[in-house]
Amino acid sequence: MTEDNGRTVVSMKELADYLCLSEPRISQLTTDGVLHRQPTGRGYDLKENIQDYIQSLQRRANGRTSVSEEELKKKKLAADIALKESQGELHQLKTAIASGQYISVEEVQVDYNKFFITFKKFALSLPARIIGFVANQLEPAESRRLEQDILAEISSLLAAFVVAGTEAKPAEVKKPKRGRPKKAPD
Repeated sequence: MTEDNGRTVVSMKELADYLCLSEPRISQLTTDGVLHRQPTGRGYDLKENIQDYIQSLQRRANGRTSVSEEELKKKKLAADIALKESQGELHQLKTAIASGQYISVEEVQVDYNKFFITFKKFALSLPARIIGFVANQLEPAESRRLEQDILAEISSLLAAFVVAGTEAKPAEVKKPKRGRPKKAPD
């Protein structure tokens, strides 16, 4: 510590001790313009640098408070905007539902059930209709066996469908016996 024209000039180490900081931190604060070396470049004016450091701490403290309040205001405004937008979308959806543009899930499930029941009845009636076309060319036992094979194939395919929102496990597919139908002896 030295006296220079009534000023107390201290080294970097002494200033670090007074401010309870490390020497690298003093060096960083000097680079940042918070602390100032003497014009000669040797040492720091103790009183001036303590005041500068205190002012920088106050600016940081005040700056953080105002930034935090500003950030909170921005976040609140963004949240209010998002809330208003979602309320608007909800109102539009309710209006669309009320005007009949949407139907309920339950109604859709009932319609799907009706459709698949009707489709299943139609599909299961196909073997008898097909056999009706070829029955005069086959023996009755062979017609019956072919009808049962076609019915088993259609049933196994229907088991793979998804009905009313639940997945049905596909049944084992029975392959119908292929080959030429035997002709009845003359």
